[in-house]
Amino acid sequence: MIQYRHKNPRDTSTLLAQKIHHHCQNFNVPLLINDNIELAHAIGAEGVHLGQDDASIEIAQTRLGPDAIIGISCYDSLDLALHAQKQQVSYVAFGRFFSSESKPKAPPAQLSTLTQAAKQLSLPIVAIGGILPSNGHLLLNAGADVLAVIGGIFDHDPLTATQRYCKLFTSAHRIL
Repeated sequence: MIQYRHKNPRDTSTLLAQKIHHHCQNFNVPLLINDNIELAHAIGAEGVHLGQDDASIEIAQTRLGPDAIIGISCYDSLDLALHAQKQQVSYVAFGRFFSSESKPKAPPAQLSTLTQAAKQLSLPIVAIGGILPSNGHLLLNAGADVLAVIGGIFDHDPLTATQRYCKLFTSAHRIL
């Protein structure tokens, strides 16, 4: 899955998002738009990822339809995740877990939150923030199902970095 995350969009963001979506469709990879339900709707993206300050889950579900992938940031709050699960989101995301250039001021999340979430939630759990092949196993072992990464791939050779992440999923030992 790919997420288009552009915190300072301009008029060109729609065109760029359309191009990214076209490439994703060629590889049968869902595209999510970060924070922007209208952009997701405009380009026909498969879904949206929302933060607590974005539009509501209900608005996203109404605008994007019943098949849309809708994820929500829960930071370090299991209560937010439990509430989101009741609203039938597709996944919940926790983080930031490590120092991150894309989320430098975000408060840290705890590994214990992932462990508790894995015990109490029935939907996929995403870990966010500063995740590298060298620390990703900690999150998977604690209960994350998915690792959201930016710099861990794009600050390195993307093919080699992606292969290193794939190995994490085959060697993780979840604590449940």
